Amino acid sequence: QVRLVESGGGSVQAGGSLRLSCAASGSTYSNSCMGWFRQAPGKEREGVAAIYSDGSTKYADFAKGRFTISKDNVKSTLYLQMNSLKPEDTAMYYCVASKYGGGDCHTGGVNYWGQGTQVTVSS
Repeated sequence: QVRLVESGGGSVQAGGSLRLSCAASGSTYSNSCMGWFRQAPGKEREGVAAIYSDGSTKYADFAKGRFTISKDNVKSTLYLQMNSLKPEDTAMYYCVASKYGGGDCHTGGVNYWGQGTQVTVSS
């Protein structure tokens, strides 16, 4: 089992920055990937970014050039640095992880979800 706890959400004006953190505990050695999803009111959940065990990353088109995913293996913590935030980035952001053989951390079907952290961007 893996437990994921997000933090770092909040309210920011357009153009601002936030850094989300996700502390992972439990059998983290078995994770093939970790990532971030988001869901805005009335919209479907969507993948934001993912990082894989080989260090490779994937980003949604809306995140490219503005968001950076990283991971501190010593601290078992996942980060999402978000710059140049826009009102349309307002959503609940969820940390996810998947075991080897599980779903992809960018497209879905993952094994573990955090409880989410709210990001609100005002214009």
